[in-house]
Amino acid sequence: MNMKQNILGANEQSQVEWLISDRPVPYERAVSFMQERVESIVKGEESELIWLVEHPPLYSAGTSAKEEDLLSKNKFPIYKSGRGGQYTYHGPGQRVIYVMLDLRKRGRDIRAFVKQLEAWIIDTLASFNIAGETRDGRIGIWVKQPENGENSERKIAAIGVRISRWVSYHGISLNISPDLSHYDGIVPCGINDYGITSFEDLGHLVSMSEVDMVLSKTFNDRFCATFQARK
Repeated sequence: MNMKQNILGANEQSQVEWLISDRPVPYERAVSFMQERVESIVKGEESELIWLVEHPPLYSAGTSAKEEDLLSKNKFPIYKSGRGGQYTYHGPGQRVIYVMLDLRKRGRDIRAFVKQLEAWIIDTLASFNIAGETRDGRIGIWVKQPENGENSERKIAAIGVRISRWVSYHGISLNISPDLSHYDGIVPCGINDYGITSFEDLGHLVSMSEVDMVLSKTFNDRFCATFQARK
């Protein structure tokens, strides 16, 4: 799976494992890995996991995806996904955050859990002086970006999770420096009226590893957990 060890705030009492893949991970392989890990978490055989990856360019369709929102069937491979949501893009320059957490010990409240995920990303963006916001009826994290003298809202992070026996998987995609033209083959998340942005598009030139370090800290603050990589 091309995992690399990366210990962030680790200690002997760590409850959440933190893994980073140092090469692009094929989408089907990632889904298979998550399903196996969820099963192990349900059985109490392995710890919760936050897994950071990049994918080769692809489109994934959530459970609410509409055929008319797929504008180009030949641009990139298309995968049906068991996560919530509609069509989205994954590719280089985008940090995909797969979140395998046990909600049996985190309140069994899916709506509150999604709000925590949103708050985690908003905290991360704030560390880079980016003001991320949520919007009623529009899932994901949005930023205001000046356009033609007006503030136009654009999405910087998408959220789509699935829950199996109270353990989550799938998760979040956060745009660091992807090719934004790759979104042209879909209507992202079924929303026509707003665009897509990224750290780079907003003028923030940061590395993936810098974002990863902040993600680890803000997750720890928000979810009250620590991390330890697989040995």
